[in-house]
Amino acid sequence: MQLRDLSDAVGAAPGGRPADLDVSAVTHNTSWVTPGAAYVAIRGARVDGHDFVDAAIAAGAVVVIGEGAPDGVTYPVPYLTVVSARAALADAAAAIAGNPSRALRVVGVTGTDGKTTTSWLTRHLLRAAGLATGLLSTVGYELADGELRHFPAHFTTPEAPEVQRVLGELVRTGAQAVVVEASSHALAMDRVRAVDWDVAVWTHLTSEHLDFHGSLENYFADKAKLVERAPFAVLNADDPWTARLRGRASAETFYSADGGEADWVAHDIAELPDGLSFAVESPLGSFAAVLPMIGRFNVANALAAMAAAHRLGATAEQLVEGLRTFAGVPGRMELVPGDPERDPRVIVDFAHTPPSLEKALTTVRATTERELWVVIGSAGGPRDPSKRAPLGEVSARLADHAVFTEEDHRDTPLADILAEMERGARGPGTTTSIGDRRAAIRHAVGQARPGDTVVLAGKGPEDTLERDTETIPWDEVDEARQALRLRHP
Repeated sequence: MQLRDLSDAVGAAPGGRPADLDVSAVTHNTSWVTPGAAYVAIRGARVDGHDFVDAAIAAGAVVVIGEGAPDGVTYPVPYLTVVSARAALADAAAAIAGNPSRALRVVGVTGTDGKTTTSWLTRHLLRAAGLATGLLSTVGYELADGELRHFPAHFTTPEAPEVQRVLGELVRTGAQAVVVEASSHALAMDRVRAVDWDVAVWTHLTSEHLDFHGSLENYFADKAKLVERAPFAVLNADDPWTARLRGRASAETFYSADGGEADWVAHDIAELPDGLSFAVESPLGSFAAVLPMIGRFNVANALAAMAAAHRLGATAEQLVEGLRTFAGVPGRMELVPGDPERDPRVIVDFAHTPPSLEKALTTVRATTERELWVVIGSAGGPRDPSKRAPLGEVSARLADHAVFTEEDHRDTPLADILAEMERGARGPGTTTSIGDRRAAIRHAVGQARPGDTVVLAGKGPEDTLERDTETIPWDEVDEARQALRLRHP
């Protein structure tokens, strides 16, 4: 892309510099600068990106974009002055990538809980309807080939250049649609600003991330940007915040899993050991649905996904078949196949905080006739050590047997973490501590009886385990499979 076109894309003038200068990439991180790139100098609360301009130029940056150079400072490359550096990062990334979202049908999903599951469900339903569909999610991203890939950085949604890179790759590999999980951080920080949305899905809103947003009102306002930017919205009639979203999109549809007044309504919900069954009233008529997922709350996620997929052309028959064949979300209430006559039911879930663990165990308990086991650890380092004792308390209160183990304890002595979890365990359930996570999983799966349920909590889809100063490959589902195989030598 030439500098004159980049200037137009970010709303800046080239300032008399060579307008035909070629710009090949854009980033705000000097370690990601490549020769020919534009460097965006973002002023943050503690760090000013202008302090790193020299390093960016040394790495090959040919233009700098920012909200104004420091007084008296000039650079040996063009400087484009913009109103918002973060907005310019997004706009430049989209322009350099060729605005790939314009060639795709794009569904965005936001809300406090349910984003990941709804995103994966929507992606699956669109594929069941014959659309080659990709995914950008907390778990990673998928091209139309269905292979899950992980982002190098731990963002719920990656930064704008990475978003546009993935969208461009989707277009090049033949995708027709994509589902994007849009976090409040991504919306607030303009990471998905330059995405052309077709459908916005709203799950629900509860208090979260207030340390970042400052207030619940700010949190809502950032989430609401997705609805405001899409021409069509799928809204949860059971969420009190939905009343304030009405009319923000040009067109909208509503769903309810609680029997509320809506276009998509579920009733006769039955929670079974291996999934959910429910009836649906919809603009497509009435039909029965089966979803192989645990947790009544997933009915709402399914309704939202169906409404979004229908907007892009899915039929009732395709929706029913899509739900029936859904394999679940990696590490989110994921059922590990076993022999129900000889094995316990094993579930892998990402729950790693006291509230999320309580929700997971309460949900599973509702479908468990025999004993409930949980294997759980707590991260080391500065990552909220105050949650360790409460994790022990929730485990001992809601599970019949709790096994405390490692979970990325890093440089924190594992014995100290386990002692804190044991200290909090004052419930009726039995507890034991087994430091090695593999041994802990094999103990729980091996000791559980057929008909029992074992929840492996905390790691979910993560592919590494941080032990002391070592980072080792990890696959929780595979560990569960191996433990089940060991029951039948």
